[in-house]
Amino acid sequence: MWLARGARWETGNAWVSPLSSLVPVMAASVSSSLRLLLIGGGRRALSPRLPLGARAPRWTGPAGSRGYAEPAPASASGMALTFASPYQVFFNGGGVRQVDVPTLTGMFGILPNHVPTLAVLRPGLVTVFKDDGTNAKFFVSSGSLTVNADSSVQLLAEEAVPIEHLDLQEARAQLARAQSELSAATGEIPRAEALIAVETSEALVKALE
Repeated sequence: MWLARGARWETGNAWVSPLSSLVPVMAASVSSSLRLLLIGGGRRALSPRLPLGARAPRWTGPAGSRGYAEPAPASASGMALTFASPYQVFFNGGGVRQVDVPTLTGMFGILPNHVPTLAVLRPGLVTVFKDDGTNAKFFVSSGSLTVNADSSVQLLAEEAVPIEHLDLQEARAQLARAQSELSAATGEIPRAEALIAVETSEALVKALE
């Protein structure tokens, strides 16, 4: 899991969590919440051992280095988006007009000429507004965001699922189970895991409603 010990993604960007000892638990809890809700040909699990598509871009710089991800060429509209999970690439430098993302500091929209930014994603809805006037929505569990000076954007998610592949009724049922487990949990790790499951399920229900 790429979140292990400090949410380091392979682009070299890093976020050191004050709960670093709980990060593996957080990643497992958030990922399992999404895997239970996937539909399409019947519900199926997202397995980290069975890629669903192309691999996400990998960092090839020196070990331990830090910095921005490699910028993608700017699109005709002024903003090029790379959006991927470890198992699938959704946008590979494609031109977009706007991207709305959920981060630890709140929800915000990214437009061309946005100030260069590094941010950590929280569970929530990502909306991509394409050049052709349509939009695509995805639920992400966590990850990292980089906005470069040339208006290119890299969005790298631990788990990302098109919203149409998720079921609202199952999400509500999962939220109820998570709340019940939180009420019964004892001990720091079980309570942290249960709380994350509740928060993720709440974000998922909100995204689907």
